[in-house]
Amino acid sequence: MSKPKILIQIDPDAHASVFDAVVAVDSGVDHLLQYHGVEPTQVRDLVHGAIFTRGPADLKQTAIFIGGQNVDAGEDLLRCVTDSFFGPMRVSVLLDANGANTTAAAAVIAAARHLDLRGSKTLVLAATGPVGKRAARLLARQGAHVRVGSRSADRSKTLRNQLLEQVPDAEIEAVQTATGHEVTAALDGVQLVIAAGAAGFELLDGPTRVAAESLQVAIDLNAVPPLGIAGVEVMDKGQERDGMICYGAIGVGGTKMKLHKAAVQKLFESNDQVIDAEEAFAIGQTLE
Repeated sequence: MSKPKILIQIDPDAHASVFDAVVAVDSGVDHLLQYHGVEPTQVRDLVHGAIFTRGPADLKQTAIFIGGQNVDAGEDLLRCVTDSFFGPMRVSVLLDANGANTTAAAAVIAAARHLDLRGSKTLVLAATGPVGKRAARLLARQGAHVRVGSRSADRSKTLRNQLLEQVPDAEIEAVQTATGHEVTAALDGVQLVIAAGAAGFELLDGPTRVAAESLQVAIDLNAVPPLGIAGVEVMDKGQERDGMICYGAIGVGGTKMKLHKAAVQKLFESNDQVIDAEEAFAIGQTLE
């Protein structure tokens, strides 16, 4: 008889995410153990508690989920978790701090329904944010030409260099998008735009979007007014508007939720998985 599925939720925030807990329960986890306010120095003891209480054959029934609002803190915790493993003594772990990995993966999956991403010219607005970074990286891995937009030219160039280290053969261009004129220039020849900015900031206005002759797909990941792309509705899911296919935050959110649950379920297939953005994207492709 197999052991019950235990998910250990490690969260750097003062309160562990209720959203992540509900998704875990809905994903079929038998027991959810939540730890909040977790510092990197505390991770090893938590991990050892997970890997030393069951025999190697049963370790796939234990898994770790890293959440929280701070994606950088989540990445630090992931490194601490994997550094605590040795030999066969390990469990599978999923990083989805602030939903960045599953949201970025869902956005790129949505785009791929309508475009052959390999060779396509794409623009990610607010690319230096947590979701934007991952969307840009996933697009680059799919062979797209990626323009990474930011209000700061220096931040955009820094991100370009980081992405080229991760995807050495990628075509990545740093662009500044602080003004409407700069956004217009960045859209030149682009077939796909993904707006991944913070809530309540318009990154692409309506006239500029409509005037972008090459634009075929527009994806806005902001659900809080004003939306990130004017003229795209939050519920849009493959809706045609002004001659282009549009997705809003909730339109993408359905795929994100399915992906999140599927990723949690996949943790219990083996004890040696590390699910980051690329792995989440691969899981999402199996859901289509």
